[in-house]
Amino acid sequence: MAVLAESGSNPDVELLYDINGLAKAAPHWFDRVMEFVGEYGLPVAMVLLVLACWLTVRRKGGPDAVASVTALVWAPLAAAVAVLVNAPIRGFVERPRPFLDHQGLEVLIAGKSDYSFVSDHATITMALGVGLFVANRRFGIAGIALALLEGFCRVYMGVHYPTDVIGGFALGTAVALLLSPPATALLTPLVRAIARSPRAGWLVSGRPVGGERGGALFSGGREPAGAGEKDLAA
Repeated sequence: MAVLAESGSNPDVELLYDINGLAKAAPHWFDRVMEFVGEYGLPVAMVLLVLACWLTVRRKGGPDAVASVTALVWAPLAAAVAVLVNAPIRGFVERPRPFLDHQGLEVLIAGKSDYSFVSDHATITMALGVGLFVANRRFGIAGIALALLEGFCRVYMGVHYPTDVIGGFALGTAVALLLSPPATALLTPLVRAIARSPRAGWLVSGRPVGGERGGALFSGGREPAGAGEKDLAA
């Protein structure tokens, strides 16, 4: 396969060697940074990005808060569902890790004995990124960028083929988008009920409305009695 990679007849393996070859040329400390970032750093960064988006959405409040928070709730659920879907895919394809079939790779993290296709890390981060994009485009673009970086890191580390990463991106995107309508239909009543709660409404909206925190905005669009008259009088 190494010969095929050099001849260019196997683009997947060729790209694997090209990207992983950067690890051989890089300083040792940089490889250790990439190892940490690719294994732990970027998934943690994605979780922090979701939390930051939630804080921004609830701080703004408004009539769109329920929809945005619902989308944010779906984002980690989509990642979990995508990983569950990936389990039988891995068992069916049974693709070994690239360092088991190809010599000369710089493997930055040892102990990876499970199957390679598709990448869980790429699946999780892309599902979170796409879910974020549905909730908030600005945060979503940042999330998708982090997911792309995660995919690069997995190949750089020598633990996945490029097609493992692409498959993970496709799976995470498909789950996050295709299952979004039924998930939203199920989650919206729950989020709306939380928004109306005097005690838990702050989870959806951080602005006091009508003497309550959060959900008074989402009580079906009804204004407190006399609100319209006050606006007209002003």
